[in-house]
Amino acid sequence: MSFFEELKRRNVFRVAVAYLVSAWVALQLADIVLESIDAPHWVIQAFMLAIALGFPLALVFAWAFELTPEGIKKEKHVDRSQSITHKTGQKMNRGIIVALTIAVALLLFDRFMPRGTPEPPAGEQEAATGQVEQAKSIAVLPFVNMSSDAEQEYFSDGISEEILNSLARIKDLKVAGRTSSFAFKGQNQDLRQIGETLGVEHILEGSVRKSGTKVRITAQLIQVDDGFHLWSDTYDRELTDVFAIQDEIARAILEQLKAHLLDGEALEVTTATRTDSEAFDLYLLARQRMYERMQKPLESASELLDRVIEIDPEYAPAYAQRGIASLLLADNSYGDLPVPQAESQARLFLEQSLRLDPELAEGWAGMGLYHYGRPGELNEGIEALERALSINPNLVDAANWLNNAYAQSNRPADSRDILEEVLRKDPLYKPGFANLVWLYSILGQVDKAIALNEKTRPFMSTDPTMGVTDAIIGLAQGNIAECLVSARESLAVQPNDRVYRIFYSVGLARTGQNELLATEGYRSWKVLGLKRLGRLEEAALLSAKLAAEGDVLTWFQFLNVTGRSDEVIEYLESRWPTLDAYESDFPSDGFSGYDSMIEIALAYQRAGNAQRFDDAMARVRIAHDSLNAQGLRLPAFLLNEAAYHTLAGNFPVALQWLADAVDGGMVASPRIAEDWPVFSDLEGDPEYEAIQGRMVEHLETERATLGLDPVSA
Repeated sequence: MSFFEELKRRNVFRVAVAYLVSAWVALQLADIVLESIDAPHWVIQAFMLAIALGFPLALVFAWAFELTPEGIKKEKHVDRSQSITHKTGQKMNRGIIVALTIAVALLLFDRFMPRGTPEPPAGEQEAATGQVEQAKSIAVLPFVNMSSDAEQEYFSDGISEEILNSLARIKDLKVAGRTSSFAFKGQNQDLRQIGETLGVEHILEGSVRKSGTKVRITAQLIQVDDGFHLWSDTYDRELTDVFAIQDEIARAILEQLKAHLLDGEALEVTTATRTDSEAFDLYLLARQRMYERMQKPLESASELLDRVIEIDPEYAPAYAQRGIASLLLADNSYGDLPVPQAESQARLFLEQSLRLDPELAEGWAGMGLYHYGRPGELNEGIEALERALSINPNLVDAANWLNNAYAQSNRPADSRDILEEVLRKDPLYKPGFANLVWLYSILGQVDKAIALNEKTRPFMSTDPTMGVTDAIIGLAQGNIAECLVSARESLAVQPNDRVYRIFYSVGLARTGQNELLATEGYRSWKVLGLKRLGRLEEAALLSAKLAAEGDVLTWFQFLNVTGRSDEVIEYLESRWPTLDAYESDFPSDGFSGYDSMIEIALAYQRAGNAQRFDDAMARVRIAHDSLNAQGLRLPAFLLNEAAYHTLAGNFPVALQWLADAVDGGMVASPRIAEDWPVFSDLEGDPEYEAIQGRMVEHLETERATLGLDPVSA
């Protein structure tokens, strides 16, 4: 008998088939059971390995042993005439048929049994949603000026912007913001890179050729991933109605978007407010100059808008922009207009814009900017800005101003949420970018601040905004010298920028450069420098002037630090009969805590007025509890928490907060109480002196980095 025939006689082939079919069925059942109990993946892997190892053992067993009526015996001990392998084989055939039937049933169940679609993990679900949103997205790049006159570029930019504004009002269509789209002006970059940067799948680009009373506009809608042109057209028109041209192009684009990605939704282009063609020309030029956010361009924009209003006294957008320009030209912003004059001027223009068009988003945005910077009008400012955004959610300036207003009402988390949404739409919007880096830093999310900074750097490597964000991060990490150098470099490019000067002033103050602080510091910081140098008369005059302009905190701080706390009370009570009245005008402002109410509490404590002291302290506690709940970790806030607990007599708690502030990078005069007299009660305490010693050590390190002599020298 051949070896093959012997394998058949001993049922080795049947054992192999039976084993494989049974093993497959067992694996399917195991997979179902293990999945239902959420067993680790290694369990099924171990089960498969055991089955694989068992297969050769089963074949060896079938060859070497035989099943007999007396039980299992070695094959060599079985008399061939008594062998029953043929009967065993028949039984095995029936077993194989049963196993195959079960296998077929399992296959049919898996193929035809309806089952629910499993929910993707949260991260994948969000990614899928993001992909859908990105599919319904577009960026409008600035149209190329093909006119013979290069000065006409403002017109081509204006056409692009107005089309962008029309599209931005379409619900469910993500439109990249103006700042980010215009960042690629004049650059011959790959459209795929632009699309990836802006998070859009479609790009509109074109050109404008203006000659006399005629204009030719070409536009093309491009799919980013493959460069496919979905649509293109050319428009030759008379300039008598440029608005009609804008609307015509926007409608053509929408028809293409409807066909390709908006499921045929009924969409309408929002018609821009009409005006004379000459007036619109001047208006576009004024808007172009306002975007520069510098004094001379803003002054030029104001003059152009005045001419627009002369030509068309009914053109509401010109009044709105004229009011905003006035506010931006105040001496606490980009210009040198005294604040009262700037505000008075702005209000007249803004009110007229809303009389002409009560639903003008820009008018409400300007009113919000006007109100939130005035004592006691913060809530009015927030309401106006929220109304502006309800009319046009894509007004990034309004969103940024609302973030500032939330900052003044102790809502850092809300500010962060607004700015994250702004940058989702307009990732290269500079004010929003810088403010979000700041918010991440003060909320203890420095890693996020660094990541955002580095993500944006390739697009702003030479922009002074990067200097101030580097300064913010340096400050958050306690690298004060780095903060100072970065802010100084930005200030050299834009000497009138308020934010750059503030961070420069912080760097000067925290490295003890008091001469420079007294001459180059920003407003209240200059008072601090004068006070440290002992030039008290100058400091008093300046702080009193600032108080008249609404900065009462600096005045209160100066009076308390110079031992004139009775004048704090006199000034306060002559203007506000109750702390309710004061708090209505000056609520807890910004993210450093309720500074001014702490100064009031100190004055009342020194005067022995327990009732007013307790009232002030209760108000501080409410404000600080709100900021603590939002995770604020700004060293200035930690210092104010230490001040509160010192006033309350909770010295151990105060020392812990003070240690956190100093270890977080807070630096003052070598003797802390010289800047914050509230801490004089802690002097002499060993733990306090150790904290102060660490602060001085930090101060000396930062001064050495800048090449300055030690403060003790």
